[in-house]
Amino acid sequence: MGEAAAIPQPKPGVMDIAAYVPGRSKAAPGVRLFKLSSNETPLGPSPLARQAFAAASARLEDYPDGSATALREAIGAAHGLNPANIVCGNGSDELLGLLASTYLAPGDEAIHTEHGFLVYHIATLAAGARPVVVPETDRTADVDAILGAVTGRTRLVFLANPNNPTGTYLPIGEVRRLHAGLPANVVLVLDAAYAEYVRRNDYEAGIELVSASQNVVMTRTFSKIHGLAGLRIGWCYAPAHVVDALNRVRGPFNVNAPAIAAGAAALADRTHVERAVAHNGQWLDWTSQAVRALGLEVTPSVGNFILIHFPDEDGRRAPQADAFLTARGYVLRAVAAYGFPNALRMTIGTEEANRGVVAALAEFLG
Repeated sequence: MGEAAAIPQPKPGVMDIAAYVPGRSKAAPGVRLFKLSSNETPLGPSPLARQAFAAASARLEDYPDGSATALREAIGAAHGLNPANIVCGNGSDELLGLLASTYLAPGDEAIHTEHGFLVYHIATLAAGARPVVVPETDRTADVDAILGAVTGRTRLVFLANPNNPTGTYLPIGEVRRLHAGLPANVVLVLDAAYAEYVRRNDYEAGIELVSASQNVVMTRTFSKIHGLAGLRIGWCYAPAHVVDALNRVRGPFNVNAPAIAAGAAALADRTHVERAVAHNGQWLDWTSQAVRALGLEVTPSVGNFILIHFPDEDGRRAPQADAFLTARGYVLRAVAAYGFPNALRMTIGTEEANRGVVAALAEFLG
């Protein structure tokens, strides 16, 4: 027997995974850090969420409610949904992985677009299935390309709407056209992590489509606008049969007690959410225009981030810009793994951070 056979071997697909690399959180030593690499809100969480988190610390010896009832009821009340159709998870990442492990078997296929969230690819390979990557048009998901990739082996279609890292989105009419073209046994997963930030009349997160269908799931997160990324809270809204399947495979206590309490409290603070939306709307527009005024291309975004494209010139490409900005404390996200080797993704931060990045980019380009 060969040496490789003498040790345990992962199942096929696992070693094909390129491990997910989070956004960096360190600048040069001694330099003040402005972390703009992970799409975290500059406003932080609601004071109500902080209070609920602190109160929950008094009972850390107790297991959490395995059904996350208080959180599901708060989500249901906030969005007008039946809590029985909600599953909560350790971030929406866990729910994406659970959907893959529940509905994909070896030989099956899952579709995602070429610049889609890296977790779709990872979750598909981890399930032993085959990721099918389809091209985008103008850095936006292309419904016809997705439908053209569907085969008899397709079981899942992942669609980030809005998409990260591009910030582009599909109007609800296009999402409905995509759903109408899918076989009934294919699950359409609508990842709406940035839905709260979108201010477009033709956008919907997917609630109505889930309610009217048997093969659509919408995933959401508390990590972005609610500022609770450190607690890892995600949720999905799904048909009853999908909820039943996910509840059979998820961990029995997959959401911790302080997270349940803080998430429920965060939903009660509508004023905090409205402040976050207003701040993002103002500075998304300002930063996009200011960066374009420097001569750089910015992909139009409806999220809380922008994708900045650099010239194909020696010394002015994205890696050099990244090093220049990091040395001054501005940490953005390199997105070569997403198919953009000459771009950086910038989270919309505080006024000071946004103005600082623009000034630093002007110095870099000058």
